Amino acid sequence: MGQGSSCSHDISSTQINSAATGSAISKRHWPLTVGESNEEPAADLTVGLPDECLAWVFNKLSCQDRNSCSLVCKRWRLVDSKSRQRLTLLARSDISPLVSTLLSRFSSVSILSLKCSRKFVSIDNDGLSRIPTLLSSLKKLKLKGCVDVSDDGLHAFSLHRPPLLTKLSFASCGFGARGIMSLVSNCPSLQDLTLKRLRKLDAQNIPLSLEDAEIKHNQLERICLKDLHNARLFIPLLCASSKALQTLIVCRSSGNWDRVFESFQQASGISSLSEIQMENVQIGDLGLVAVSASCPNLQVLYLSRVSDCTDEGLSAVANSCRKLRKLHIDAWTRFGNRTIGDNGVLSVATRCSSLQEVVLMGVPVSVASLNALASNCPALERMALCNTDSIRDSELAFIAAKFLPLKKLCIKNCPISDSGIEAVGEGCPSLEKLKVKRCRGVSQVSASQLRMQRSSLVVSVDSAFEGEGVMVEEDEVVTANGAQGSNGRRRAPSNNRSTSTHVICSSRGALLLRSRFGNAMQLSRRRPNDNTPVASASRTTPIRSSSVE
Repeated sequence: MGQGSSCSHDISSTQINSAATGSAISKRHWPLTVGESNEEPAADLTVGLPDECLAWVFNKLSCQDRNSCSLVCKRWRLVDSKSRQRLTLLARSDISPLVSTLLSRFSSVSILSLKCSRKFVSIDNDGLSRIPTLLSSLKKLKLKGCVDVSDDGLHAFSLHRPPLLTKLSFASCGFGARGIMSLVSNCPSLQDLTLKRLRKLDAQNIPLSLEDAEIKHNQLERICLKDLHNARLFIPLLCASSKALQTLIVCRSSGNWDRVFESFQQASGISSLSEIQMENVQIGDLGLVAVSASCPNLQVLYLSRVSDCTDEGLSAVANSCRKLRKLHIDAWTRFGNRTIGDNGVLSVATRCSSLQEVVLMGVPVSVASLNALASNCPALERMALCNTDSIRDSELAFIAAKFLPLKKLCIKNCPISDSGIEAVGEGCPSLEKLKVKRCRGVSQVSASQLRMQRSSLVVSVDSAFEGEGVMVEEDEVVTANGAQGSNGRRRAPSNNRSTSTHVICSSRGALLLRSRFGNAMQLSRRRPNDNTPVASASRTTPIRSSSVE
């Protein structure tokens, strides 16, 4: 059969003990039958069903239902065991002595996740080291919260040299650089490495380095680093992976990343990097200049809330990286006025003719930049413009008239009105989806008219109280006489609720606070009238959009 169920299967130690004993199944666990009576069960209709078909049915079930099916009879248990491709275990300490029995049952698993709360003792080194011998088809391994697995455990695991292991993901675990690099050195097929919140790695202050002989066999194509706090530790690993590395993702990781990219340029020369995502990190124009010099094949650039990038750095990227397909800029910054603006966008638009997707948050885009995008980027199909006062009805009308290949357009928190929406309806002949969020000048009437005018166009416009422009969150309209929800707050009738939930772009945390305070004031004004529905203080978590949906 093909791949197993896409869902994960959480199995506790109680279920493991039940499976390990292999006790007989009672009559109440017989397979479903037709014509069942109190005297004698009818024939089992699944007996003639091939194992492959039964496995296909199991793959369509939910995790809980599939676990239940494995308890029905020995045959179903065997089919379930042989067809599972994904397995998620609650990896507490009591699972360690049962690893051999459990994984011998699920010998076909190729994706294994071991998760444990850091409040509990996790699986130990001995339990982890036995996994490669039991799962010969293992391709992906994820450890989360396994604080009792040390460098010695990872080293023992790596000595088995799992031949098919291509992806490793470690989060909130208790090992450091030695164990990680042992895996990188001894796993010949490893291509994807994700490291998150490894406090021991930060505390040890040991660089992730490879021996000269090991560098030749390094095949890492993707490295993801999140919530780590010493950028220089990763310089040796990045330099050793420069020839094969294609994707680098760095999020909320402190340190001077300008120096990292400068060292990367000096060591690698021309690299194979095609995608770089940097979010909430310290990087400026020096880092972007180094990227432009070492990554001529760059196709995806994502810069979100970086500290010191300006038009100069983005222009350097545009000059050298002519194959750029996707550009995402979140220009919000807490470090003053040094940020990316219209000139940087204009440089990219005039030099990168292969652009297919542009997401600009907090960037003051002019008509000149829009004109350059429309005339020089014929493949541009997806665009999002957010959190800027420079996008008004006139700019939206220009987009409607000039961006003929555009298929998806998103406008968030811009001062547009119904006139701009009408212009979009008359232009953009290829448009398939329009999203308008937090634009208080746009009414539901214009959205309805646009839907009627262009039935094939998917239009998403969030709602507001008429005449006040107060954004209403779905399921957050309250009234004194409404039904009380599960959180203790009273709910308004469904006809008073917003029809959709708005999305707040990540670059305007201040807007979220302003929305909360504004809605809270509306609540206090309306409180004397118990029958008047009001908007409660918003509790929506900002949702970041890295691309146009």
